[in-house]
Amino acid sequence: MGHEPRSAALDYPGDRGATFAERGPGDDYRVCCRQPGVALARLWLRQADADCPHCSSSGKTGGESLHLRASAGTPQLAATDWSRTDGTFHRIPLDRGDLKISHIGTSGQSVRIPRLSEDRQWVRNPEWARDENLVGFAGHPICLRGTVVGVLAVFRRTEPDDECWDWLRVLADSAAVAIANARAFEQVEALRRELELERDYLRQEVQENGVFGEILGRSASLQRVLRQVDKVAATDASVLILGETGSGKELVARGIHQRSPRAHKPLVKVNCGSIPRELFESEFFGHVRGSFTGAIRDRVGRFQLADGGTLFLDEVGEIPLELQSKLLRVLQEGEYERVGDETTRKVNVRVLSATNRDLAQEAAAGRFRLDLFYRLGVFPVHVPPLRQRCEDIPELAAHFVRQACQRFHVPEPRLTERELEKACRYQWPGNVREL
Repeated sequence: MGHEPRSAALDYPGDRGATFAERGPGDDYRVCCRQPGVALARLWLRQADADCPHCSSSGKTGGESLHLRASAGTPQLAATDWSRTDGTFHRIPLDRGDLKISHIGTSGQSVRIPRLSEDRQWVRNPEWARDENLVGFAGHPICLRGTVVGVLAVFRRTEPDDECWDWLRVLADSAAVAIANARAFEQVEALRRELELERDYLRQEVQENGVFGEILGRSASLQRVLRQVDKVAATDASVLILGETGSGKELVARGIHQRSPRAHKPLVKVNCGSIPRELFESEFFGHVRGSFTGAIRDRVGRFQLADGGTLFLDEVGEIPLELQSKLLRVLQEGEYERVGDETTRKVNVRVLSATNRDLAQEAAAGRFRLDLFYRLGVFPVHVPPLRQRCEDIPELAAHFVRQACQRFHVPEPRLTERELEKACRYQWPGNVREL
């Protein structure tokens, strides 16, 4: 092998000055291919079969393996294509210690075969080596922080001398740096996507709920609720907010969050009554790409969005019975898995829930888990219907009129005593929402 300056050996035309970390680990094999005497260069990376598109589509999900990610060379046989990465040697099991690539990937030891024709331990296809006029082999592990993450190997038409051995090791080390940078970039991208999801969610929440500054009213029944809110807000106890539809249960949840030590973290809302049955688990816990039809990318669940903050489960009585056990687990242990993911994630979330149903009655009928009811209802808060707090109607009515006038840019009219008296006599079956 001729002597060549180090810079020329590591760069290639059209990319002068670029480092391997900038180009990526798959570019190292191209540098190998240009070395004198090299016939074939290949790079395998260690990863789960389920994360490999080729293996997952063919039904191979046997844990971790070495997967061929780059291949190039100059074959002598006319029908041979060495650029393909989906052939016979695409997947090499890590438990095959009799294969040289598997041995390198599991032991972290390099393998050097000066003459393939004389080797009886590693060469499995001597006819192929003879037909392609291959003389020697050299393979190095790609190690990252003490762990083997891949294998870089070359087949040569000359014996692999010490200089070949040295530059192959240098390239394997540079590939490790490139892999580390690529993984760090992927983690940054994942965090960026999660932050974008959280940003979009919080923007939507502000648009939908920004008009509600505080709970309005001075009635005795409402003041009793507010005292309960102040009492429980400082704790991490789960709160079950009970009341009729439209009575202001979400405002009570917001009041608890805003008065709690978690106020600087997000309050994430899940309307359990509006989620399709088959999407509940994905909505709560998230999913990984390809876990089901339509899962074209990873999705962050509401529990992860609310980590460190508060999760508000509105219409909690609508949660399917089969999902309630998983919800109970995350409430008890603070652990969950995304749909299609085997990684267990930790989460620190305070859960507030609301319903207009009698959950004790639902539990007695077998439609709601009794243990989940007890877990959610550590501290119950009953929000009175509007007909039981008629003295608050004038203040509420004036507030809503003022909001409407600001929205439509019109002068604020005066509410007459006659209209207010009529409003106070009405039963308001839709409560504050109807008003």
